Amino acid sequence: MDLQRNPAGAPGPDGRHSGCHSGSDPGPGGTGPPIGQTAMSDGEFARLSAKVLALTGIELPPHKRQLVISRLRKRLRALGIDGFGNYLAYLASPAGEAESSEMVNAVTTNQTAFFRERHHFEDLAQILARRPGDAGGRPRRRIWSAACSTGEEPYSIAITALGAGLAGPGADLRILATDLDTAALARARAATYPAGRADACPPECRQGYFETLPGGQVRVAASARRLITFNQLNLHGSWPVQGPFDAIFCRNVLIYFSPEAKLSIVERFVDLLHPGGTLYLGHSEAMLGNHPQLVNQGRTIFRKCA
Repeated sequence: MDLQRNPAGAPGPDGRHSGCHSGSDPGPGGTGPPIGQTAMSDGEFARLSAKVLALTGIELPPHKRQLVISRLRKRLRALGIDGFGNYLAYLASPAGEAESSEMVNAVTTNQTAFFRERHHFEDLAQILARRPGDAGGRPRRRIWSAACSTGEEPYSIAITALGAGLAGPGADLRILATDLDTAALARARAATYPAGRADACPPECRQGYFETLPGGQVRVAASARRLITFNQLNLHGSWPVQGPFDAIFCRNVLIYFSPEAKLSIVERFVDLLHPGGTLYLGHSEAMLGNHPQLVNQGRTIFRKCA
C-alpha cells in the first residue's frame, strides 16, 4: 500500500486521477448539483484526516487534500451523498460502519512493480541460501511482505526463492503477504496482471513463472502462488502473525506514519525477526536514528544482530 504522489490532474498507474475532475457528474435523475463535486472545507479535511489516522495510523498532510477529494468523490457518487459533511456524518452512523473500509481503500493507492528495488531480492536470495537447517536438516524459511499491495512484491519474493532452488518440493518456505487495502488484496490473490507488468522481471525470471492468458494478460505460475498466504492486516493495529521471520519487507509505507508510529512499527518488526534476519525498507525511507539491534547494510537493508 502506497499513497500516490502524482501532481494534480495526473493519472496514477491504475488510471485514477489525483487532481480535480474537470467534468460534471449529475446526481440521481440528472438534475441538481453534481453529487460529489462540492469542495471540502478545512474542518471537513481535518475531521477526515483524523479518522484515517485513527483507523490506520497514516497521516494526511494538507497537500494531500486534492488527492483525497478526487478519491472520495467516487464514493460520494456511489452512495448518492452530496457533500463531504454529509459523508462524514454517514461514516459516523451505524449504517456507514462498513464504509470505513471503502474510504481507506479509496484514499490509498497501490503503486508497486515486480522486482522493485531489485537489489533487495538479490540480497534475499543470499540470506535464504545461508539459512541453517533444523534438526531434520531442512531449513525453515519464513518471509513477510508487510504491505504487499496488489501482490507484485510477494510474487517477486516467491520467484526469487524458486529461482535460487530454495522453494522446490520438500522445501519449508512460506511467505505471508498482508495489506490494509481489501481491494488490493483481491487483485493480489487473483495473480493476474497486464503482460507488460512482467517486463520488470529479470529475463531469467520471466520464463516459467508466468502463464499467458487471453487479452494480453499473464498469471503468476502456480509454483509461486502456492508459497504465499494473503491476509488483511493493519500495521496500526494488532498483528495476528507468528514469527520468527528470516526477512520482512515493508517498503514505501513508513513514510506515511508519524515518527512515533514508525519507531513502534520498526520495534515490532525487530521482535519478529530471527537473529541475523533482515528488514527491507523502501528507497524513500530511512531508519530514524540508530536501532541497537539493527545493522545498516546500506541501500535500505537492515540486518538484526545475531
